[in-house]
Amino acid sequence: MFQTEYEFCLPKGYVDASGTLHREGIMRLATAADEILPLKDPRVQANEAYLIVILLSRVITTLGTLGSINPKVIEGIFAGDLAYLQSFYNQINGNGQATIKAECPKCDHAFEVELSHAGG
Repeated sequence: MFQTEYEFCLPKGYVDASGTLHREGIMRLATAADEILPLKDPRVQANEAYLIVILLSRVITTLGTLGSINPKVIEGIFAGDLAYLQSFYNQINGNGQATIKAECPKCDHAFEVELSHAGG
């Protein structure tokens, strides 16, 4: 079965205005529009680094108990969590899987790690 949504768990989590921590979420696969339309946004035109903020706000469908995900939420995510989400986005949209190949540095055993559980 073709999977279009993937669960994730942020390493640190997003803390909302009331102090509630949100770590678990769902990200859907990006569409062409998700990658093209933000390029017209004036914030992205003024600062290309803002593209990931808009992009993630479009593809993250759930984060904890938040009612909606918007650019302000993504702006409030800790830098380490932003890096995790960028990697997770690239992984699921690159090959449609939320796993990466890894190797133990001590015994050279090869295995796969599920990114959806890497933060938790």
